[in-house]
Amino acid sequence: MLSGLRRCLSASTSRRALWSLKSLGTPPFVSAPRFGHQTLATAPLPAVGGGGTSLAVRRARALAHERLLQVEWEDGSSSLYPFTWLRDNCQCPLCTLQSARARSLLLSDLDVHTGVDHVQLTENNKVSITWPDQHSSEYEPDWLKRRCFSPEARRARQEELFLNERTFWDSGLRIPTASFEEVLHDDKAALAWLQALRRVGIVYLKGAPVEQGQVAKLSKRIGYLRLTFYGHTWQVQDKPMANNVAYTSGKLSLHTDYPALHHPPGVQFLHCLQQACEGGESEVVDGFHMAEQLRREDPEAFSILSSLRVDFTDTGADYCDFCVQSKNRIIDVDSEGKVVRINYNNATRDSVLDLPVHKVQPFYTSLKSFVELMNRPENVVTYRMEPGDLVTFDNWRLLHGRRSYVSHPDYLRHLEGAYLDWDEVMSRLRILRKAVHGDAP
Repeated sequence: MLSGLRRCLSASTSRRALWSLKSLGTPPFVSAPRFGHQTLATAPLPAVGGGGTSLAVRRARALAHERLLQVEWEDGSSSLYPFTWLRDNCQCPLCTLQSARARSLLLSDLDVHTGVDHVQLTENNKVSITWPDQHSSEYEPDWLKRRCFSPEARRARQEELFLNERTFWDSGLRIPTASFEEVLHDDKAALAWLQALRRVGIVYLKGAPVEQGQVAKLSKRIGYLRLTFYGHTWQVQDKPMANNVAYTSGKLSLHTDYPALHHPPGVQFLHCLQQACEGGESEVVDGFHMAEQLRREDPEAFSILSSLRVDFTDTGADYCDFCVQSKNRIIDVDSEGKVVRINYNNATRDSVLDLPVHKVQPFYTSLKSFVELMNRPENVVTYRMEPGDLVTFDNWRLLHGRRSYVSHPDYLRHLEGAYLDWDEVMSRLRILRKAVHGDAP
């Protein structure tokens, strides 16, 4: 089946454009080819509880002056836990609703300056603490180890929870590809799909039925679709009196969808039902990679685009009538300066520009630099979708576009699209990872 898919792909896309998830083994992408200065490789997930990774506690003692519990592990390492945090996270039935794994203890009842009366190890190697009010708490070694406060442990835990590491790419990318039916029905295939979607930002699914409703069916593998003003799903076709530039046959420049919303959809599905006879090739670029490249090549432009908030607008009628307005930075960064989202759509960038007049020209100069960087041939991946192809991609990261095409009334190019949010996608990824690997929460 895979060899058949590769033959189809070579007929419709660049020979290096797509590659199979199934051929990679575990972990995904280890055997991927190099291109530029990047390698399609994903770091293995941090070790988690179970499967022989448990560590026994050698000793636990209270450091009263520092108000910390010190836990020494059998491998010689140690961890420190603040008293207040331990009391706040008591796992007993009075303090935690076990069925929901939710805290019952009210913050108003928490003594944030609490000490401890007594610390000991139980016969089954749990850490037991008696508090000044004689309340008792017990903590499993694995539970404590996974919540160690060391910088290394915190980084590993955050990576395990959110898969924050990304694999950057340029025009040499061979888009990860998988079987639509396998993703629908096999947990391992679905997990590999979502991990690749998170790491690389784009995954191609082959073999979807050539009929509407497949993006909705795929969404049920995750949870549910994101409803927008264009509906739960939407039909990308050349339409008279189009209410969106995507519903024309003209070229679509590289963009992210819906920056006119303050919280744009995180993930996009596009399913090809019919392709144009001529033209209509899709283009994608790694926005995170481009932002980092801009940071290196033009730090001032990066600073401007990651600090100034730009107006976006979208007005019309579809699922219902709408008049959307937002203010977003072209490049969103977190508190540590890491790029977390790209917000750029030239079609919906508003003529209203809420900037001091002296910042207008620097803004345009910076944005032009970013767009020219994205459009360099060495950064753009081009592929052609054929009926039955379904592409899934990270709308916070990738900028996508489309070449113009010849519109014919008897052979109308038709894609069906849908959105999801990253919260739902990451939720399903964690559930699948536990089902496949037995990872502890």
